Amino acid sequence: MRSVIYSMSVSLDGYIVGPDGRFGWSAPTEEVFRFAVEEVRGVDVHVMGRRLYETMVYWETADQDQNLDEAELEFTAIWKATPKVVFSTTLTAVEGNARLASGSPAEEVERLRAEPGDGDIAIGGATLAAEVAAAGLIDEYRVRVYPVLVGGGTPFFARQERRVDLELVENRILSDKVAFLRYRVAR
Repeated sequence: MRSVIYSMSVSLDGYIVGPDGRFGWSAPTEEVFRFAVEEVRGVDVHVMGRRLYETMVYWETADQDQNLDEAELEFTAIWKATPKVVFSTTLTAVEGNARLASGSPAEEVERLRAEPGDGDIAIGGATLAAEVAAAGLIDEYRVRVYPVLVGGGTPFFARQERRVDLELVENRILSDKVAFLRYRVAR
């Protein structure tokens, strides 16, 4: 059975987006970007909400940009090839290797888990991840922590009324600014 991972960049005070709706503070260095490329390489399918989809749709045509470096071109190729499942109540169509989902996120993740495959199922977006986590379906949390306090916004962890014990699997410093933490849900 494939693992379900929730991986995002986060401020030290726990937000993926600041109170102004921006996340420019998490612009990756070359080292952090290459790390993200390696992480995405291990993903079989991305499950995401509308906001993350709209942010990432750039990569569907990014290879047309003459200014991309080697790592960005590599990420674009991986991103375009990876299937994406988008949850939205407002979108009527999606681009590239993506499809709109109609059921519940938990049901979709359960279905994807049952399919054969070696790669992970990546959950993108805090709202969607909260619903999947509430159903007990997230196996790993991967956090790239940036040294900034944004003071509010969209939290990485939604407020839940249940305890989840985690085991530290990996930690490393990705640059002079970013710490990576990888936790597995203790079952």
